[in-house]
Amino acid sequence: MIDFIVAGLVMGGIYAMTASGLVVTYVSTGVLNFAFGAIAYLLARLYYFLHVTHGWNIPLAAVISIPVAGTVLGVVFYFVLFRFLARADRLVQIAATIGLAVAIPPAVSVILGSPVIETTPGLAPQPVHVYYLGQVAITLDQLIAYICVAVVLGAGLLILRYTPAGLTMRAMVDSPALASLQGVDSRRVGAVVWSVCFTIAGLAGVLAGPILGVNDPNNYTLLVAAAFAAVVAARLRSLPVAVAVGFAMGIVGAIFQWALPPNSQWTAAALPSVPFLFIVVFLIYFQLRGERVGKTYINNGGVLDEAIRVNVESVAGRSNAELTVRPGGSRFRVGRLAASFISQNLIIIVAAILPLVLSGYRVSLVADAAAFGVVMLSYTLLIGEGGMIWLCMITFAGVGALGVAYLTTSENWPILLAIVVVLTVAAAAGVAIAALTLRMGELYVALVTLTFGLLMSTIVFSQPIFVNGGVGLTLSPPSWASGPRSLDYLCLAVFTACAFLVWSIRNSTLGMVLAAQRSAPLGAQAIGARVVGARFATAAIAAAIAALGGILLTFYGGNASPANYQALAGLAWIAVVVTIGVRASNAALLAGLGFVFIPDIVTSYLHGNWDNLPIIAFGVGAIIVAKDPQGVFSAQARQARLLLRWAASQSPRAHPHDEDSPDSPVPRQPVEKVMTGE
Repeated sequence: MIDFIVAGLVMGGIYAMTASGLVVTYVSTGVLNFAFGAIAYLLARLYYFLHVTHGWNIPLAAVISIPVAGTVLGVVFYFVLFRFLARADRLVQIAATIGLAVAIPPAVSVILGSPVIETTPGLAPQPVHVYYLGQVAITLDQLIAYICVAVVLGAGLLILRYTPAGLTMRAMVDSPALASLQGVDSRRVGAVVWSVCFTIAGLAGVLAGPILGVNDPNNYTLLVAAAFAAVVAARLRSLPVAVAVGFAMGIVGAIFQWALPPNSQWTAAALPSVPFLFIVVFLIYFQLRGERVGKTYINNGGVLDEAIRVNVESVAGRSNAELTVRPGGSRFRVGRLAASFISQNLIIIVAAILPLVLSGYRVSLVADAAAFGVVMLSYTLLIGEGGMIWLCMITFAGVGALGVAYLTTSENWPILLAIVVVLTVAAAAGVAIAALTLRMGELYVALVTLTFGLLMSTIVFSQPIFVNGGVGLTLSPPSWASGPRSLDYLCLAVFTACAFLVWSIRNSTLGMVLAAQRSAPLGAQAIGARVVGARFATAAIAAAIAALGGILLTFYGGNASPANYQALAGLAWIAVVVTIGVRASNAALLAGLGFVFIPDIVTSYLHGNWDNLPIIAFGVGAIIVAKDPQGVFSAQARQARLLLRWAASQSPRAHPHDEDSPDSPVPRQPVEKVMTGE
């Protein structure tokens, strides 16, 4: 047992180091870095590239790949991305860091190659020397890990708590405006903080290399997801608590590994679930104490910071309202309505035409894109309208696909009955998660929903009844929709119906309550808006829509495999839909089309190592959201509306009277005011 605990302390130390890096970054900048694992993978892969591939000695490879590369990348990414996130909304912060996490691993494969790596060395020379304390064996890699963890954690705690530099970093979070008035250079502080964060990530990645390897970047993302348990326990701020819980998770995992029987299915599921069970325990503890976990309404800063903060969405909305043009004549009203209808449904119209003009296997890709669009609509409703940042909608898609496939193939249920039952179960699960996260802030909601997705992937989706020997479960569409074009139009019809449902919610009383909650939570509660019921209803409908999208995906592929619905894969889905725009139904379908057709075009017409290009582009697109929170589609649509309204305002028919005449019904505005929204 002692040998297991010694190994568990190494993993616990890596958890503690990772959690401390996340906490220090959050305390210093107000941003929870979801890309920490991808950064750790990048620098660990760089260390392997220098040390093994090119034969550099360990000290030189370690110095170049950890402090030097970490500092350089930290400064570069700070000025390119992170400095825009300090005052951004939570959704923008989460989406941008997820986009970075999505883009880094394929970029590493393009730059450093993707060889099969069987063993990964640590910081100890090979062969690794083993020391014995009595009957307990400790490797030099483990000893180095203990020393590095102690040095990093001790130095971090002392600097953050007891030095002027630590006080300055905390002041930048509490109120950047007041700190700037005191002469603090926010850019210098931010660059230093992110350099330290990248360096800690690189050290954690290299130390974890002998345990995790560097073949699969998802192992490092799972490492960070596990460290989130310590972050939650620390309430994003307490470094000692984060460190203690990190070590505790390593020890508990080692005890589980020692106590549980080897080669057991439940053992294989229980070991990776330990950190996420820690999250559940702490959240239940917080709920029993009646604490509002991370529930804040002023985002990162004080009253002065909130007063000078610009709300991009409200400015855009006000500009559009001010530019409303009232052209005279019924023909212009009819034309304006027709143009509005076409613009609001343009992507659906284009998608409906695609099956008629495409040929070969690409005809069936429209059904795949429409099915993805249905899942993306769940993000549109839940995040765009409800303001609830859930990272587990791919899990609900898996519930729909695997649930219906199991009931129809193994239990011989009628397909319609199976769909109704599974959608009901998904909606009930959505309500349960909404109830659990009701009193939590946005970051905690994101962490809890990601934890739910990981637990479902590890414990539920991995069951033999769903894995079925690695081949998954079969599910065919109805016989009348078995052809490629008929399946295309079935999926498009379902998307259109779901899009109409989202539009109806947006324009209903429920939508007004959600808008009030999203823009002014305290005000919505003060006027007696039924916020709780609205959030429950939104969660239930969004979960059912995601499950329905999963069923359509299975109709297209003919197979429901748990590997297609892993929680980490859903991060790429979020990157895509947020890049295109999370508030528009058209954007959801456009995201589905891009997610399906762009990789197909790349693999068909580009040769070589270009397969990673689409996922890199999706990740970079989510990073761009930091500068334009409305998304690519919404931003371009807004500019197009401004241009059309400006053109309408210049039409002689729209202004039958001279512009200087006092009888003119619509005064003409200067071009520069129309285009800028003044």
